[in-house]
Amino acid sequence: MENTIETIYRLENPEENIIKFVTGTQLRYEDVIKEVFGVASVNDLHMMIQYNKNFQTSICNSYGISEKKITLDKIIRIASKADILFLKQQLLNEKKSNPQKDDQNNPGEEDHHINRPFDTIIQLQEGIYQWDDNNFSYNAITIGA
Repeated sequence: MENTIETIYRLENPEENIIKFVTGTQLRYEDVIKEVFGVASVNDLHMMIQYNKNFQTSICNSYGISEKKITLDKIIRIASKADILFLKQQLLNEKKSNPQKDDQNNPGEEDHHINRPFDTIIQLQEGIYQWDDNNFSYNAITIGA
C-alpha cells in the first residue's frame, strides 16, 4: 500500500462544458486549473466567480442557483462515487467511439473493460475505494469486521 491515498477531485467549467477528474497531486502541481478554467490558479477562480458575468451565469444555469449562492465548491470539489460512475461511463463511451485506441492488443476485450484511471486506492467523498480488476470499477473498502 502506498504512503498516501490520493483524493480525486471533480472540476467543472459549465461555461465551456468541461468536466475533468484529477488527483490532488495533479491539482497542486499541474496546469489543470488553466486547462479547465483558463486561469493560472485557484485564486484567479475567485475573481472569475466574482467578476466574469458569463461564467457566473453558466454556473447559475448549471446548478439552478442565484449568483449569491455561487461558491468555489460548485466547480471544484472532492469527487463522489456517482462522479466516478459518470467518469467510467465517459471512458466507456470514448472507447466505443475510438476502439483502436486501447484494443489493438486485445481485440476480444469485453465492452465494459476500461483501464484504471487513478491509483489502486483512492479517496472519494464517501470514503476510501479500491480498484477491482474484475469489474473495472472502484469499490468501497470496509474497515473492521
